[in-house]
Amino acid sequence: MGPLQNLEQWDDFVVQRYQPDKKQEEFRVYDETTPPGVREFYRLNHTHQTVDFVREKKRQYLSKQRGKRSIWEALDYLNTLVDESDPDTDLSQIEHNLQTAEAIRKDGHPRWFVLTGFIHDLGKLLCLYGDPQWAVVGDTFPVGCSYSDKIVFPEFFRDNPDSRNPLYQSKFGIYSEGCGLDNVDLSWGHDEYLYHVVKDYLPEPALYMIRYHSFYPGHREGGYDYLFNDHDREMFQWVRKFNPYDLYSKSADRPKLEQLRPYYNDLINEYFPEKVAW
Repeated sequence: MGPLQNLEQWDDFVVQRYQPDKKQEEFRVYDETTPPGVREFYRLNHTHQTVDFVREKKRQYLSKQRGKRSIWEALDYLNTLVDESDPDTDLSQIEHNLQTAEAIRKDGHPRWFVLTGFIHDLGKLLCLYGDPQWAVVGDTFPVGCSYSDKIVFPEFFRDNPDSRNPLYQSKFGIYSEGCGLDNVDLSWGHDEYLYHVVKDYLPEPALYMIRYHSFYPGHREGGYDYLFNDHDREMFQWVRKFNPYDLYSKSADRPKLEQLRPYYNDLINEYFPEKVAW
């Protein structure tokens, strides 16, 4: 356990932040109504997500030494990540993913887009590997350059060791203008991990959706545009197209998994081998 009651508490906070009917001036108002656990989560995230931490996590996970699993086996494993605060009523991880995927399918998007919705949170397996919540979920942001005021709760960066490194706090930091996001280290979490697991199997727009769907300072707030190259800007139209399904497709209706399984079996088999290295 961590400061969040469960990983969905962060998701719910993001949904509340970006309600479609919110006025622009309300988007960045965070006050005493923010749950204490969410504030503590962001304090830990902003304190500990450093350049060194991100690079160490990449060394730890990007060699994919956690064994081979099928996509369904990974989904079943993720399903063991239960909501300890209310295990009897919350939908399972698979059911949440199905809601996202089915909303995408209903709107007639390509099959790879539907599949992306179904698997986009599989990187949360990091929690089952023992990583703390603040290193699994949360809005992602570049490390190694100055912190944007577009990041939620920017005041919590004051305790981050990188905040005292003049190079890391310059505008471009260790990067260069227009270098492209593939050359930028974002804070570590489930997005980056899953991107490296699936990058050999899915179309590029799907990979952008997976890798950057938690990069709210970039795709929702317009921050860090000076690090983007033209290709990033083109691909981010897909990230923005995916975002509403990620945020607003959850409901209390329980998807009929067994009825839907044959369709998703075919979809998974179309793009993935029997086993994937994790």
